[in-house]
Amino acid sequence: MKNPIIIALMAIFVVVMSSAYVVDERQTAIKFRFGEIVEENIGPGLHFKIPLINNIETFSSQILSMDAQPEQFLTNEKKYVVVDFFVKWRISEPGKFYRSTGGDLRVAKNRLESIMKDGLRNEFSKRTIQEAISGERDQIMQGLQTKSNEAANQLGVGIVDVRVSQIDFSEKNSESVFKRMRSERERVAQDLRARGAEEAERIQAAADRDAEIIEADAYSAAEKIRGQGDAKAAEIYAEAYNKNAEFYSFHRSLEAYRKSMGNSGDVMVMEPDSEFFRYFKNKSQ
Repeated sequence: MKNPIIIALMAIFVVVMSSAYVVDERQTAIKFRFGEIVEENIGPGLHFKIPLINNIETFSSQILSMDAQPEQFLTNEKKYVVVDFFVKWRISEPGKFYRSTGGDLRVAKNRLESIMKDGLRNEFSKRTIQEAISGERDQIMQGLQTKSNEAANQLGVGIVDVRVSQIDFSEKNSESVFKRMRSERERVAQDLRARGAEEAERIQAAADRDAEIIEADAYSAAEKIRGQGDAKAAEIYAEAYNKNAEFYSFHRSLEAYRKSMGNSGDVMVMEPDSEFFRYFKNKSQ
């Protein structure tokens, strides 16, 4: 009697065990019924299925990486650059992913790599080498991520991030690129030197103008002071002359004698009775 009960319990246990399945927290699952999808996006936890009728396929819900092989792309200048890039992506719609790739990650990576290379080819074809390297790499990544997501959605995947890790020149282009970059730097340097010279001339001209103004103001002030001094001297002379005209005349004559005969090598030829020597004459005579 016990054997049938045990057998029944074991049968129930087997049925329960074959009906239950667990989806890991890092996964998502799809339920099939005779090969046809009947439920998508099954989240983590314990779930049940009908044995022999349903089967389960699980997929990673984590962010996945794809490191592509370096690829050559043609720029707007018809020059090749070698680009190394990688992509961060995840399965966003498991049902669509399974229908488009058969659930094979290798197929998904190959198709995703093709999408990214087409996007990079389009982005680099619109730019020069210098633009792609120096100033517009972020714009390339943003444009690529936006456009590649449109195509990747058809695979049931989403692009999380795209990064260009390295951009190199092909050997035949390196020398011409370096020459062009050198010429550009020289042009910029010449432009900066020209601007510096222009600014120096402007500053020098302003300094010269200020100096002329200062000198003119100083000369005007000096002339004014000199005029005031001459006027004051004339006033003093006039006042002295009015007080004693004879003494003033005598004093001026002494100054004239000192200035005209003060040096030892001076020679003057004049008549003795000249008015110039009138104070040397004997008044008593």
